[in-house]
Amino acid sequence: MAESMKTMKRFEYNKGFTLIEVLIAIVILTIGLLALVSVTVMVIKGNSLNRGITTATTLANQQLETLKNTSYSGIDSSSACPSTWSTVTGFSGYEQKCGVSTSGYQKTIVMEVRWFWLGTEKKVILNTIISK
Repeated sequence: MAESMKTMKRFEYNKGFTLIEVLIAIVILTIGLLALVSVTVMVIKGNSLNRGITTATTLANQQLETLKNTSYSGIDSSSACPSTWSTVTGFSGYEQKCGVSTSGYQKTIVMEVRWFWLGTEKKVILNTIISK
């Protein structure tokens, strides 16, 4: 009976975590948090790029709609169709240009909008055909 009392007292002192168990838990938690931060950064960058694509697509579409409401003969000289890169009014960082090619009784319009994202040029190109 004295022997079992000594064994019982020995186990009473082993109720907590060891230093190694705590350190391993901290390392595992740190790796998990770093992975979470990495994923968060990727999501934020993706959202930023998608916002730029949406803005550029909307700007190009608006210009094409303006050109569709222009007379057929006036499309080439329209101020809504700049042939060289020009800044978009009200949207700093965005530039647009337009190309018009005529084939028979139809005109093909290519509207390009570009912007720079994280140091690289990004571009949206929309095409439409307008008949006489």
